[in-house]
Amino acid sequence: MSKKIKYTDEPIGPVKVVADFLPPPEQLAFKEESTKVTLSLSKASIEFFKKEAARQNTQYQRMIRRLLDAYAQTYAETSPQKVGGHTKSARR
Repeated sequence: MSKKIKYTDEPIGPVKVVADFLPPPEQLAFKEESTKVTLSLSKASIEFFKKEAARQNTQYQRMIRRLLDAYAQTYAETSPQKVGGHTKSARR
């Protein structure tokens, strides 16, 4: 068994006040606009995400959504625009 901590009424020394750096709860509970889709994924992919989600104490669908969002954001910023299946040329 672990030893019990005995508290005493002694001075604790110099104290430093730390500014609150955490966001308020309303900034943590935002709701993003989403669209429901039906998507067939491989059994291996789903098992991977379920296992990782359990380890991270989160939902596997949320992990997949964040992965897709990160992918889309990265390539939306770096990809040339496509028009009618062809890459839009910057030349005129």
